[in-house]
Amino acid sequence: MGRAFEYRKASKLKRWGAMSKLFPKLGKVITMAAKEGGMDPDSNAKLRTAILNAKSENMPKDNIEAAIKRAAAKDLADMKEVNFEGKAPHGTLLFIECATDNNTRTVANVKSTLTKNGGELLTNGSLDFMFSRKALFEFPIADDVDLEEMELELIDAGLEEIEAENGICLVTGEYTSFGTLHEAIEGMGIEITKATLERIANTPIQISQEEQADVDKILERLEDDEDVQKVYTNLA
Repeated sequence: MGRAFEYRKASKLKRWGAMSKLFPKLGKVITMAAKEGGMDPDSNAKLRTAILNAKSENMPKDNIEAAIKRAAAKDLADMKEVNFEGKAPHGTLLFIECATDNNTRTVANVKSTLTKNGGELLTNGSLDFMFSRKALFEFPIADDVDLEEMELELIDAGLEEIEAENGICLVTGEYTSFGTLHEAIEGMGIEITKATLERIANTPIQISQEEQADVDKILERLEDDEDVQKVYTNLA
């Protein structure tokens, strides 16, 4: 299998799925999308994607509906998406995506977590060439589907790579092709189960199990922060 497929199935996603604050984080994304583009998912592609991803993580329908309704609240704080770049022990690089209504608090918390656990906060832009942003889509696929034919149909929509394993298909494209790929896949009558923008390490590194324990500590601290949405690393 290709590097993108393996990366997508790596331990990062296992941690993401096990996070105790998973639903509130997903709910925040839904609320932000609804406030930005309207509360009707049929006319708001960003909200539709946020709901899709929440469902893929088994977020209850009531939680999803409540997150959408919060977008209409007059006292809703102004949420913004902010990113941070940093280092963890043993040459591990971090790209940290956050959603916050208080940037000062978020900066302080991220910096404190990094420095207290053997890491450091870097200047934004330091890791521009270390990660590639990709559009990723997952959906079930039958064994008799012709991947080469599907590939030909999706190339014009921005497809870079298509792979299948154990009944699951992964489509990868540049992040700028997210919308066109999404429409093209749905246009083929396929029900997408996961649609997201990921940051893929251009040069993944290997570390020992002992070193991994040090990195996991800092990742767990970061992911436990209510403002942190996702943490990407350059670990293989």
